[in-house]
Amino acid sequence: MIFTGASHYITPNWYPEKRKHGKVVPTWNYAAVHVSGSACLFEDSPSLLRHLRELTNFNEASFAERWSVADAPVEYIEGMTKAIIGVEIAVDRIEGKWKISQNRSTEDQRGVIAGLDGLGSHTAQEMADLIRKRTPAE
Repeated sequence: MIFTGASHYITPNWYPEKRKHGKVVPTWNYAAVHVSGSACLFEDSPSLLRHLRELTNFNEASFAERWSVADAPVEYIEGMTKAIIGVEIAVDRIEGKWKISQNRSTEDQRGVIAGLDGLGSHTAQEMADLIRKRTPAE
């Protein structure tokens, strides 16, 4: 399984080094985690409901008014679970990967951050924040 995080196209126009020598090309920055192991599928209602309750409770924890699986009619939830196939992975190996301009100079990294900040999109901000955390402070 591959779980992806922040990702964004990076234009060479954001690299100050482009003006010095022109030896730059576009790239794609990304963060991902690769998980290897044995997968098991499950469709039985008790297992799916347990998982859905845990997943919902975790994701609703930060809300003042929390939604619960029990808030919906039982027949509705039973119908919805028939459309779900659960996947359980017995993890053997986890490998994180990222390319976040770490191969560029600090000057170019700052140029990428500024360029991404200027786009104003959520995905651009995610990548800018990730690079910012790994770029030496001025």
